[in-house]
Amino acid sequence: MNGDDPQRNARMRRVPPPGRPGDPPIRRGAPAAGDQQPPRIEPTQVLRRDGAPGPYPPPLAYSQVTPEPVPPRMPPPPRKPPQARTHAPTQRPVPHHEGPPHAPTQRPVRYGAGPPHAPTQQPRPYREGPPPPPPPPRGARPPRAPRPRRKRHPFRWFLALLLALVLAAVGAVIQLDRSLNRIPALANYADRVGNTPGTNWLLVGSDGRGGLSPEQEQELATGGEVGPERTDTIMLVHVSESGKTTLVSLPRDSYVSIPGQGKDKLNAAFALGGPALLVQTVEIATGVRVDHYAQIGFGGFASVVDALGGIDVCVPKPIDDPLAGIDLQAGCQRLNGPQALGFVRSRATALADLDRMNNQRIFMAALLKKATSGATLANPFKLWPLATDTAKSLKVDNGDHIWDLARLGWALKGETVATAVPVGGFADTDSGNVLLWDKDKASRFFNALAKDQAVPEDLLTR
Repeated sequence: MNGDDPQRNARMRRVPPPGRPGDPPIRRGAPAAGDQQPPRIEPTQVLRRDGAPGPYPPPLAYSQVTPEPVPPRMPPPPRKPPQARTHAPTQRPVPHHEGPPHAPTQRPVRYGAGPPHAPTQQPRPYREGPPPPPPPPRGARPPRAPRPRRKRHPFRWFLALLLALVLAAVGAVIQLDRSLNRIPALANYADRVGNTPGTNWLLVGSDGRGGLSPEQEQELATGGEVGPERTDTIMLVHVSESGKTTLVSLPRDSYVSIPGQGKDKLNAAFALGGPALLVQTVEIATGVRVDHYAQIGFGGFASVVDALGGIDVCVPKPIDDPLAGIDLQAGCQRLNGPQALGFVRSRATALADLDRMNNQRIFMAALLKKATSGATLANPFKLWPLATDTAKSLKVDNGDHIWDLARLGWALKGETVATAVPVGGFADTDSGNVLLWDKDKASRFFNALAKDQAVPEDLLTR
């Protein structure tokens, strides 16, 4: 068989063989009339390569195919015998595409592929976002990168606010402490009473009119200038270390011994020797050592009450006293500054000084309740005027401070026993009508305070 026969291939593909030179052109479709048909070659039965009869007749019989001559195979050239090496082996030229004999044959690597041992590198993704900024000109300073925004911490703001409030409070306390009027009230003397447990305060309300204008004196019904300054209110406050605070009223007409002056009314000691002599007289009469001293006058008393917006007081009995400038009905009512001053000064009642001491204790309890209430402490527009007016109106000892007064107010805010010294009666003397203490009961009374013990119930005056 000859596989390059064009007629055989054309018949196998059912395609007419290409024409020879001089043959008519091949037409597609049905032959036309008058066309000369090529002679038909009858197929003969041929055998396939495996020896079985083939189902398809070959285009040409083997007898009709002329085989092409095959050139004879040339024998290989004889090998030259090996020559003996004398000094060095003969080096033959190595083509440029071949390596040395000892080097392994290198296969060509496809472009873009790495060596067999190197991992295939993935292409980098395209960078998203805006293009980078152009480089700055030569000599220009590159702009600073924006600083990262700090995260706000509300706890730090709270601490800063708390610190500011603490500093403001400390500054206010220092300013109030400097505004106190200090006087030498606690003076050492021979045979002075020794230290007693607890803390003792002597509170004095004087009839001082210093700084009042004539209009204010008329409004407060002070009666004008009446000579040396005297005391209308004298109270001894004992702050116990473990028990209740005791508030004791000392009548101003109490007949006591005044050092260097003999026996006289208690308020005469203030008129004769001022606060120092009054403190010494009280210590000798009671046997209790005074640790702190505070004094307030008419004007300061009324301003403190007005700073609180008035005081709610339950008046036990009606009081009509033109000298004190008041006309009050019995019952609970709100008193302003001038009315409160007249209420604690008036003696126009049946028991005179005894009723006045009772009214003073009632007023003191109402004043402390209003001053230490939550509505006052939480309102700076009330608390600050109250603190400033109180500090300016008070006279304290040289060793007293504003925080000592704060501790006193806190102690009186708690459970308090308000009473008066046991009274034995009245008597007429060279000093006028005076009040006498019950010596036995008064001794027991002040002995309990000196030992920081509770006062017996039978000695309390309600």
